[in-house]
Amino acid sequence: MGKMENLGLLLVSTLLGAIGQLLFKYAFNNPAMLLVWLVAGLVAYGISTLLYIMVLSRVNLSWAYGIGGLSYIFATILAYTVLMENIPPLRWAGVGVIFLGVLLIGWS
Repeated sequence: MGKMENLGLLLVSTLLGAIGQLLFKYAFNNPAMLLVWLVAGLVAYGISTLLYIMVLSRVNLSWAYGIGGLSYIFATILAYTVLMENIPPLRWAGVGVIFLGVLLIGWS
């Protein structure tokens, strides 16, 4: 498998990890549906972990873990768009710095 395929798997893995976090947040904000959202979050996290393990068997840990920084970006975007959370400008600046770091790691 080539670098682009591994990168694609890492993107899906980190996105599923962020979705898992979103579902955990739903679970604890909706006690009537706690179990449903909690299980859904665990499933998303489980699939994310399996994909990550697949990629780790093929690439350097330092590269894969660095790309995993996208999870912060995905979680912030989901919090803003889905949960309607207010994200202060300084936090957006931090997301931008993380994005630049991920780009540098991805190109290495």
